[in-house]
Amino acid sequence: MNSVTTGILRSLSRAGGFVSGEELCREFSITRSAVWKHVGLLREEGYRIEAVTGRGYRLAGLCGRPLEAEVGMFLNTGRIGKYYFYHPEASSTNTLARSLAQEGGPEGSLIVADSQSGGRGRMGRNWHSPPGVNLYFSFILRPGVPSFRVPQLTLLVAAAIHRALHSHVPGIQPKVKWPNDILVGGRKVCGVLCEMQSEPDLTHFVIVGVGINVNQSVFSLELRHLATSLVKESGSSVSRAHLLADVLNHFEPLYDEWLVRDDLSFIIPYLDEHSFLNARDVTVDQFKQSIRGRVSGLAPGGELMLLGTDGRRILVSSGEAHIRKEPT
Repeated sequence: MNSVTTGILRSLSRAGGFVSGEELCREFSITRSAVWKHVGLLREEGYRIEAVTGRGYRLAGLCGRPLEAEVGMFLNTGRIGKYYFYHPEASSTNTLARSLAQEGGPEGSLIVADSQSGGRGRMGRNWHSPPGVNLYFSFILRPGVPSFRVPQLTLLVAAAIHRALHSHVPGIQPKVKWPNDILVGGRKVCGVLCEMQSEPDLTHFVIVGVGINVNQSVFSLELRHLATSLVKESGSSVSRAHLLADVLNHFEPLYDEWLVRDDLSFIIPYLDEHSFLNARDVTVDQFKQSIRGRVSGLAPGGELMLLGTDGRRILVSSGEAHIRKEPT
């Protein structure tokens, strides 16, 4: 979809009613037949546009897919999402974003897929990615920070997603589960996967991958007790395009502030307030050991702070946290 087609969609959206063909001709310096051609392209993408002689054109319905034109109607960022690549199906948006980054793709480049055949989560897990219902996207960052700071980005993205969900989907109570999940009612609604290419003192690029269960109403027997979706929790379908724009709109200012800070101190109070694990007894599984303790919050560097069973304070920088159940 080219810039004129996208621009006409935005004009129709802003108007909220009919826009004459003459107005569109003047705005985009094109002929009436060209306007009709672009309206036809929008209809082919699934947008419902009414045409009435003497009144012009009216946007009567969106396509429901996270296409660039629709996301752009709500996007207020300066660079995140400005280079937009949409795929009806992809193996993995993170894989595509990595290839683009290695080819010199600019910061903020965004890869969006309607479905994934090889979606991935942390620790090599599969991310179930059916078409037409959820959000699967990745974007490129090129932060000028030492590589030890990069893991903090996962929590920064989680904070942006939490803010977007809190404002966009009323009636739900999302929680941030360290280090990379958003839960609603104790079940996962979103996961974040950050991957980087770096040297000790230089970060070449970071790929931020996000999966959000939006309008999926049915889950497999294996997942139904572990995962949920926004439509299941709120009872109402959610615009994927609008939600994606909201996430990026919330993330960019957080990212810009993080770049000039030394750590996550400025967002830690928010993350602690909405933490799923705070004040809970947990076991954190790592590759070679498990650590037990009660969660007392997050450290400025993004580490999980535990009060160990022996009374020691422990900082945990990585792992999979599980709430310990009381013996029955």
